[in-house]
Amino acid sequence: MGQADRTTPADLVGATDATHFFTFDGRRVAARPGQSIAAALWTAGILAWRETRGAARPRGAFCGIGQCHDCLATVNGRPNRRACLVTARPGDEVTTQKGHGHAEPR
Repeated sequence: MGQADRTTPADLVGATDATHFFTFDGRRVAARPGQSIAAALWTAGILAWRETRGAARPRGAFCGIGQCHDCLATVNGRPNRRACLVTARPGDEVTTQKGHGHAEPR
């Protein structure tokens, strides 16, 4: 096995092992500098962070490029944030988004 076979995506982008933490529904989640919230959640084994309107079906990242809206989460009290596009910051509070993300029914 050559060196190229051992290259990881983190190696390719020059990511460091330095981590910081944010919370997801009260659970501590590690993230690397520059990592999206969706990527950090996936790495932690969390695959869903939104529930659909009506049926409350779980959703997480689908397209990974901000086009589909399946990865919406509430970040620091702001609903409807695309977790695949939002960089995880130290101390962020991320919660499962329920329905349309607003406190009052529409």
